[in-house]
Amino acid sequence: MVDRKRRNSLLEGEKLRGAEKVRRIPIKVVPTTEIPQKPDWIRVKISASPKINAIKQKLRNHQLASVCEEASCPNLGECFSNGTATFMIMGDICTRRCPFCDVAHGKPRPLNEKEPVELATAIADMGLQYVVITSVNRDDLKNSGAGHFANCIIEIRRRSPDIQVEILVPDFRGRMEVALEILEREPPDIFNHNLESVPRLYRKVRPGADYQYSMDLLAGYKLRRPNVTTKSGLMLGLGETLAEVRQVMQDIKQHNVDMLTLGQYLQPSRDHLKVEEFVHPDQFAELREFGQSLGFAHVASAPLVRSSYHADKQAQGEMMT
Repeated sequence: MVDRKRRNSLLEGEKLRGAEKVRRIPIKVVPTTEIPQKPDWIRVKISASPKINAIKQKLRNHQLASVCEEASCPNLGECFSNGTATFMIMGDICTRRCPFCDVAHGKPRPLNEKEPVELATAIADMGLQYVVITSVNRDDLKNSGAGHFANCIIEIRRRSPDIQVEILVPDFRGRMEVALEILEREPPDIFNHNLESVPRLYRKVRPGADYQYSMDLLAGYKLRRPNVTTKSGLMLGLGETLAEVRQVMQDIKQHNVDMLTLGQYLQPSRDHLKVEEFVHPDQFAELREFGQSLGFAHVASAPLVRSSYHADKQAQGEMMT
């Protein structure tokens, strides 16, 4: 009864994090008593570049969010120092409660209709040649936000005609056909949707999502826009086996996905899913070779690889280690 009252009394814009966020998911997350020490190969150097504050200030000036900050990405310092960021549209509150993710859950505010223009203006001001646009899940919206993605693509290309646009989309749960139709009309250069984990762990890792549904989303867009590069990614270290990872890689390739990213899961807090294993770089290298043997156009596989980490270099086929 307390949980129900808490859920129904959420105020618009109120953020739930940590234990409050994951309280109502199907599989209980037991708080970690001791977060394991990271091995040497996964430690990140902290950058003190003035560009970090400059990028943050541009985001604030245009009332924009970045997944780099909201999801506590370990590569934030490097990417911001290089003058790049992955923009997160439709607010910083997600309607899902995924226990691996550090983005807050709650009741989102209405869409900011000026956001596509503000986003495009900021990107033009930064002089970017490649941009990644992602979002929170917005199950509260009529088309789960696909129309907002399309508007952002339109405005970005209006102000930066030569730019490459990658979108990292949610699963558009229950509205796939409508969403695909919208994004077919306004296609990005790369259409990215992450599978995140293996089917056996979906109820634990992605409550509210469905493995086959996500596969169908990727395959469905490729059918509609065969010339647009498709991309997906997995997190390792959540209890999956290498055999399961290889099977998912085969499934992804059979659904005509062109690019793949594999990286190490890192636990944002004691109240998130714990790291079951720090996968050794040699295993990432073996999986990269396996992916290449399957025929992917590019496989980025290393502990600190993230879906949008050096996305421009990934798109150009440069090796990520």
